Amino acid sequence: MAATTSAAVTESPGLETQRKEIESLLQEHELRAGDTWYLVERRWYEQWKEYVVTGDQNSSSFPGQIDNTELFEELDSYHLKERLVENEDFVLIPAEAWRNLLAWYGMVDDQPALERKVVDLPSTVKVEVYPVEIFLCLHSNMENVVTAQFSRADHIHTIQKVMMKQFEVVEGAETRLWMKSSDTCCERLRNVHVNVLDSCLISGMTVIMEMRNADGTWPSSRPQIIRNSVEEQESYRGQPGVCGLTNLGNTCFMNSALQCLSNTPPLTEYFLRSAYLEELNFTNPLGMKGEIAEAYADVTKQMWSERHYSVVPRLFKTKVGHFASQFLGYQQHDSQELLSFLLDGLHEDLNRVKNKEYIELRDADGRPDQEVAEEAWHNHRRRNNSVIVDTFHGLFKSTLVCPECRKVSVTFDPFCYLSVPLPFSKDRVMEVFFVSLDPVAKPVQHRLVVPKAGKVFDLCSALSEMTNVSVNQMVVADVFNHRFYKIYHADESLSCILDRDDIFVYELSSRSVEEEGDEVVLALYLRERSQYRDSGSGSSSCGTSLFGHPLLMAVPRVQCSRNALYHLFLQRLARYVRPPDPSEEGEDDEELYKIQTNGVSDDDGEDNGMRPGPFKRDDCCDGGQWDGQADGPAVTQTQESGKQVQAEGTSSEVRAGCSTEDSASASCSAEASAGVPTNSQQGAGLQQQQPCETEVEEEKGECLPQTNERKGYQARCRKLLFSIQAVNSNGTTERGMGEDGSAFSFSSQPYVAIDWDPDMKKKCYNENEAEKYVKHQSMEVPHQQTTVQLQECIELFTTVEILEEENPWYCPICKKHQLATKKLDLWSLPEVLIIHLKRFSYTKYSREKLDIIVDFPLRHLDFSGCLLRKTGTNGEPPSRYDLIAVSNHYGGLRDGHYTSYARNKDNGQWYYFDDNKVTYAREEQIVVSLATEKFRIPSLKNVSCNVVMISPPLPLPFQTNAAYLLFYHRQDKIRQPTLLPPSDSSSSPAQPANDVTSHKHDGMERATSCVNMETD
Repeated sequence: MAATTSAAVTESPGLETQRKEIESLLQEHELRAGDTWYLVERRWYEQWKEYVVTGDQNSSSFPGQIDNTELFEELDSYHLKERLVENEDFVLIPAEAWRNLLAWYGMVDDQPALERKVVDLPSTVKVEVYPVEIFLCLHSNMENVVTAQFSRADHIHTIQKVMMKQFEVVEGAETRLWMKSSDTCCERLRNVHVNVLDSCLISGMTVIMEMRNADGTWPSSRPQIIRNSVEEQESYRGQPGVCGLTNLGNTCFMNSALQCLSNTPPLTEYFLRSAYLEELNFTNPLGMKGEIAEAYADVTKQMWSERHYSVVPRLFKTKVGHFASQFLGYQQHDSQELLSFLLDGLHEDLNRVKNKEYIELRDADGRPDQEVAEEAWHNHRRRNNSVIVDTFHGLFKSTLVCPECRKVSVTFDPFCYLSVPLPFSKDRVMEVFFVSLDPVAKPVQHRLVVPKAGKVFDLCSALSEMTNVSVNQMVVADVFNHRFYKIYHADESLSCILDRDDIFVYELSSRSVEEEGDEVVLALYLRERSQYRDSGSGSSSCGTSLFGHPLLMAVPRVQCSRNALYHLFLQRLARYVRPPDPSEEGEDDEELYKIQTNGVSDDDGEDNGMRPGPFKRDDCCDGGQWDGQADGPAVTQTQESGKQVQAEGTSSEVRAGCSTEDSASASCSAEASAGVPTNSQQGAGLQQQQPCETEVEEEKGECLPQTNERKGYQARCRKLLFSIQAVNSNGTTERGMGEDGSAFSFSSQPYVAIDWDPDMKKKCYNENEAEKYVKHQSMEVPHQQTTVQLQECIELFTTVEILEEENPWYCPICKKHQLATKKLDLWSLPEVLIIHLKRFSYTKYSREKLDIIVDFPLRHLDFSGCLLRKTGTNGEPPSRYDLIAVSNHYGGLRDGHYTSYARNKDNGQWYYFDDNKVTYAREEQIVVSLATEKFRIPSLKNVSCNVVMISPPLPLPFQTNAAYLLFYHRQDKIRQPTLLPPSDSSSSPAQPANDVTSHKHDGMERATSCVNMETD
């Protein structure tokens, strides 16, 4: 029966034989790189298994032809669906098993076989279900693009053959391929015998084929395909080494490190004269088969070719990510970590030692330091001998002393760079906004000094000293996008709060602290309603958007009904919410009422038998509200004790700093805005307010609706400024009411939103007033940053310290691990010394960037005072260094930007490198570069701020905290520049926009001994 399903199907063996053969093949075959496996739709495969298990060829479970229809996204292109899961959507079978099944059952007409290769990835061997999808085109017709899929195990030669067949290229024609990763970057695929993975081809790239012209030239000799520049650069001749690096996406850390290394003379000259080609080590198991060295050489040669404004280091970035997975993708990284990896990778790729011998290290055992140091350095060179060791490696002395037996252990260890610590400050400066309980008071911005390892309680304590408000009455919150991103507890660490966060501290009433459980702290959001029409159903729907600043306020639980909350919120917003003028009310009342009640009319409520009150909402807009006017014990209590509720609200306002008269005025104004007629309104108008007792009686008699007073009450409610909704912490999803419509039961942090109609918001909400805040006098005092000398950091590096508990030392005398004292001393220094300023501090409790200004010398950095080895020619020790490059980091831990300063080895000119932009930098400019920082008003996220009462100060000098990596060249190795420095005319405005520009500062001294880098 199975043999008749298709003409291509051969006579199949018995079902038991089929089952045994396939199972045997599945068990015998293991995944090996380069093998071919096939995808089979799981349901077909399971039906086949059931079919062969029954042993009946006439069974109804006969699977029929192999059908993978369920695996394709569409049958026209047979494109595989995304996110298919093995053993759920498909099964994998080896090639021999597939051939057997295909011979026995055949396959659905025109359906391609899902053939996949086994690839050997850096960490695993697996079947490549989703191959690389690339675009193919000819250089002569780049508009005709076809899409093809290739395995990462396929060789480039396979792509070449497919393209020749696809584009009908004459057999025997001389062709070559280019890999295009962007509009301006094309790289030659020189080796067609490497596979797709090693050639760094990824999905979305384009492979271009070109054929040699009849005159022997190549079409790609035109600049737009082989250069990282535009056609106008064909005749460009710039200064060698003065070349930017394109930011590929958060790769400024890489660009900064590369610019510093590029301007390190001995390393750059080594690559420019191609000396590395003779020293590439392809067999070093610790190396990267010479690929990192070749990729770095390509970048260096391009930057020093004089032909480019900027270079796209995409291939280098891909190679780095291939060998160091932490640099994969386009996340932010540390330039020092990249530099450490790169120097180590270059060393192993260029190590002249092909076979490293085992060397047993010996302790000093009382021998002279000179002997022990020479032995250590000799042993190091026996295993490590490269241009990196020649240029960057030095030696320091490590001394350990056991605290019990006083055993002294001395060793000499090589280093590639010095990581020097910075003095650690125990305090931190934070800026917060204090929101008083007084509704008419503007928020006040304060600058506080708090412990770095402190708690939120410490922040409140510092603020309490300035405001005379009890710490127990403060709640600290992070505001973002008009909502509370987080509300902090007093025992939370301050390390959770970043410098860029907008922190608000809210004052609560003292009663919320003294009488636990009697009051609930509400988080209040402001939302604006908007209506739109659903094109599908044709019905009207409503949406909301947050605006303004959220608030935190304590509310008595007995006042958690809608009506009471409305009055309390109106009082709290009194500073920037103006009740409507009665003369402006008129014909729009009915429309406003419909909007506020979502179109529920008086008659609708009675006809449908709904409970009393005008607050029934449409389900789509009001599914999460609670109704304070419904029947229930809480509402009854509120209705029967109107005076008590109002009195409590008034007393809160008095405690907030308002007089009794002011509080009564605010309360009466709230009633007036809610449409509750008072004696003052009926008499002399809004300007003549009567005591609040009259208003309370009015409210008790009229405001709370009864069934027979419904019409009059609804007429008054048409003047409500806003409606109240219960929401989640994001201010979006509305939550349900309490049972039977009673007052809402707050079991956790409650969030409430007041929804404004756009017309009412425009009429009554003063946005300019709501955004105003006041600066406290603490903001006028400029923050003094700590400044240290580089020599102090080096001395701190060489001070005695006690080992940490996580890293004890094993004492051979005591026969146990000890927390010994450790001291590091500099024995010998390399030709090029890299100093890493440890600005990023990581502890158990915090992570931060140290904003300490380090003054470092531009010339004559002298290590003679701390260098143990005293040798040199003519009595002058080789311990003096001149600065040649600086890597800068601006910003904080989670975000920032890297740039660099570097001195060109050919003309001695300093340049500032900011990704693909390069500008001149005089030595005096480096000293005072970016000497003024614009005064920046700390902004609330996504909210404009209007500063009142205090104007911004004039720009102040701000010394940098940006210098991160320092490159020093030993003076006895520095060669004089071979070219003259650029003349002043080089900065003519007539130069191209992408060319180097000069920034001159007249009146500054030419010579300087100390660099104070500055931030922009």
